[in-house]
Amino acid sequence: MKFHPSEEQVAIQDAVRGTLADVWPKERVEKFVDGEADFDPESWQALMALGLGGLLLPEDQGGAGLGLLDAAMVVEVAGQAAAAGPLGAQMLAAAIVARSTNDAAKAHLDALASGEAVATFAFGGDWLPESWDATPEAGSVRFVQSAGAAQLFILGTKGGGLALVEAGEGVSIEPVKSSDRTRRLSTVTFGGAKAHELFAPGDPFVARIFDAALVLVAADALGGAQYCVDLSVAYAKEREQFGQPIGRFQALKHQLAQMALEVEPARALVWYAGYAHDADLPDAARAAAIAKAHLADRFVSVGRAAVAAHGGIGYTWEYGLNTWFRRALFDRAYLGSPAVHRARAADLAGW
Repeated sequence: MKFHPSEEQVAIQDAVRGTLADVWPKERVEKFVDGEADFDPESWQALMALGLGGLLLPEDQGGAGLGLLDAAMVVEVAGQAAAAGPLGAQMLAAAIVARSTNDAAKAHLDALASGEAVATFAFGGDWLPESWDATPEAGSVRFVQSAGAAQLFILGTKGGGLALVEAGEGVSIEPVKSSDRTRRLSTVTFGGAKAHELFAPGDPFVARIFDAALVLVAADALGGAQYCVDLSVAYAKEREQFGQPIGRFQALKHQLAQMALEVEPARALVWYAGYAHDADLPDAARAAAIAKAHLADRFVSVGRAAVAAHGGIGYTWEYGLNTWFRRALFDRAYLGSPAVHRARAADLAGW
C-alpha cells in the first residue's frame, strides 16, 4: 500500500505553514509568551479563514469533508510553529456537534465551522472518559485551554458523556500557572450553566472522540519535535568553533542523527493512527494510545537534546527554544501520561 501524503494534503500543510509564517512569526510568538493572554485573535482568524474550523464537517454541512489524518497533518504544522489557540478542539467540536441529534447544539454549527465561536475541551477526572466527573450543574474541570476566549465548551460529563456548554452565566474561570506559555490553562467551574447534551455516558462515540483528541496531541508533538531537530541542525551549520561549523564535530553529528531517528520513524505512528480512525479499523483505539504515548515522550526527549545541542544559548529565555520544550511538557501530560496510554494499549491488545 502506498502510504504518503496526497498532493491535497501537502497543499493544505503548505497553506497552513505559509499563513502561520505571515501572522505568527517568531517575534509574535515571543510577545505572546511574555504576555498574559490565553488567545491570539489575529492568528486564529487567519487559520479559520483557511476553512480549518469545518475541515472535519461533511461537505453537505458546509465543511471540507476530510478526515482525522488530514486534521492531524494540520495540527502537526501548528505544532511546528507553536501556534496558540485550541485548533484541534475546534475542528473536533464541529464534528461532534454535527454528529449529535441535539438541534439546540446544532444551532452553533455555522459559528464553529467559521471559527466565529471558539470551542475548547473541558475533560476532567483522570482524563479517560469513564472517569470524568463534572456536570453542567456542578463541577470543576482543570487544565482547560483558552478558556477566557471560548464561547463554547465541550464538557466531558460524569460517567463519560459529552455536553456543549455556553460561556456566560454559570461558568467561572480561574487562570492557573502552566509551563506551556503558548497554551494558557484555566480551571473552569460549571454551576447551572446553559448546556446541551450531545452524547450520553457510555456512548461509544465519546471514546472515539477521545481517541481522535489523542491523535491530534500526538500530531502536535510530532510537529514540535521536528521543529527542535530542524532548529538544532540549522544552528550546527551556522555556529563556529575552532574555525569551523560545530556541525562538523563527530559527537554533535551523532547527537543530531539520534534526534532525527527519534522523530522520523514516529511520524508513521501518527499517520497510521489517523488513518485507522478514519477507516474505523479494529486497532484504531490502540493506535491512538500508542501514538500519544510515544510521540509525547519523543518530543520531551528531542526537546532536551536540542537544548544540549545549542549549548548555553539553548537555556536562555531570549533564544526561545524553551517555548517548544514547555509545549513538550504539556503534550506529555495532557489527556493522560505516556504510562497511562501504554497500559491502555496493552489492555486493548489483551496482554
